Amino acid sequence: MRKLILGMLAAVLLLAGCAGEEKVARENPLKEPGVEIKEEAPVVQVAEEATAEDTEESGPVYPLTGIEADGDLSNNRIISVMVNNHTSARPQSGLSQADMVFEILAEGSITRFLALYQSELPEEIGPVRSAREYYFELANGYNALYVYHGAAGFVNDMIAERGIPHLDGAIYDNNGTLFQRESFRQAPHNSYLQVDGVYPAAEEKGYATSADMEPLPFLTAEETGNLSGDPANHVEVVYDDSPMEIVEFFYEADTGKYIRYNDGEETVELESGEPIQVDNVFIVESPHQIIDDAGRRAIDLVSGGNGYLIQEGIVREVQWENRDGRIIPVIDGEPAGFVPGKTWINVVPSSPGIGQSVTISK
Repeated sequence: MRKLILGMLAAVLLLAGCAGEEKVARENPLKEPGVEIKEEAPVVQVAEEATAEDTEESGPVYPLTGIEADGDLSNNRIISVMVNNHTSARPQSGLSQADMVFEILAEGSITRFLALYQSELPEEIGPVRSAREYYFELANGYNALYVYHGAAGFVNDMIAERGIPHLDGAIYDNNGTLFQRESFRQAPHNSYLQVDGVYPAAEEKGYATSADMEPLPFLTAEETGNLSGDPANHVEVVYDDSPMEIVEFFYEADTGKYIRYNDGEETVELESGEPIQVDNVFIVESPHQIIDDAGRRAIDLVSGGNGYLIQEGIVREVQWENRDGRIIPVIDGEPAGFVPGKTWINVVPSSPGIGQSVTISK
């Protein structure tokens, strides 16, 4: 009897063990009874996390440089400044930190700059000079605050009538918070913008200090590496050869940037001596017309025309178009794309034309 009871007890235990193994098999059908396998869950979790990181979108970019922004863009409206380029105004302050600079003839053969700032804001910019219609129309196309010092009465009237958000140094002359006259230069080449005062002054006038803007067309790293065209290690733009008003750009292969020269002298920052370096040189031709005895011009920056886009030691012939107020290079109707970084745009008269006033060489 005792053996019978022990036998029955062993059978019960055997059945219970089999049921336990069947339960394990149901919970993990890949695991056979008595065989140890490694858990797969952590591997799956790591793979999912890596996939999420791989597909995560990059942050916002500065619209004028195509470089990823390192902070909040909500209070970072573009500031555009009329910068003097008279020989008595060189070297200037703040040009190396501009995201984009337009260089256009003002009077005679002297050019003037419209410098656009967003990704970097220097402490001081200048010397600042007077307004022109084609400059403030450009600034408006980039939804920028337009900063200048003085203008002809009819130009100020146009600025007011067209609702251009502006700050005029003639109103704030030498007030110490927005404009400061420096003693080391003579007027009208000594008015300097104090950048910390721009947004507060704009807010006092009811202007927004934040503004949305779609980024300009930019090349990817792969597209930049695959650029093709003719060599362009030296670029010369002749605005006049008597008196000399010549702009040059020299390519530095080790940095991928162009160094600007004016009348044979390197363009540098006044305080630091830092050279002006740009990633894109964009040269466009447009009709120019003298409109008054003072030599003021009307310049067509709407209709488009011929251009050169110079990047990475290479030049491409392009067309330029004004799309929604912004000047962009176009090839076969499609935006050609800037290399991410800083851009200098030289506008030259269509007579004698880009072929006569611009020389590009190895």
